[in-house]
Amino acid sequence: MSAARALFLERGYRGTTVRAVAGAAGVDPALIAYHFGSKKGLFAEVMQVHCAETLAVDEVLGGDPATLAGRLVDAVTDLWEDADFLQLTAQGYEAAEVIREYLESELLARLVEFLGGRDATARATAVVTILGGLIYTRYLNPLPTPAALTPSEARHMLTPALQAALAPRPPRTTAATGRIRRSARGSSARP
Repeated sequence: MSAARALFLERGYRGTTVRAVAGAAGVDPALIAYHFGSKKGLFAEVMQVHCAETLAVDEVLGGDPATLAGRLVDAVTDLWEDADFLQLTAQGYEAAEVIREYLESELLARLVEFLGGRDATARATAVVTILGGLIYTRYLNPLPTPAALTPSEARHMLTPALQAALAPRPPRTTAATGRIRRSARGSSARP
């Protein structure tokens, strides 16, 4: 894995071949194909490992729930402030696809499981949307104001929004009947 990462950093995605990675790692190219399927699969694994090492979801979700919002911002900024990770993310469509998959399978899915309850998916989606906005406006397509923030300033600014997104939502009532709405299909029961 370290040979692949070094070559992707040095040569970029397009300039790195499976043969070059196999040569640097001292293995047969067929072994890489067997374990990763393709260069794209190998690149995805390199990115996933880097994300997992820096954005340790278990560590972020562990600890005091009251400080989860700040830990989420810190984890994202720690990952994206890493020069090697930024260089890997500049690899075009392949990197964007890996990031999207990681956000969905690791962060979103794990948040849904962690939050639990009837509105866990909506809450986790709101959190990932806020963090995705931070990633996009600060790192991928930087806007001057978000890009100029320090990680600490970004944390201070986004923590209230993330806390609101993480908070359980009370059951909605309809104004006409005063009934509590139980599902998205509109079935309801009396309070």
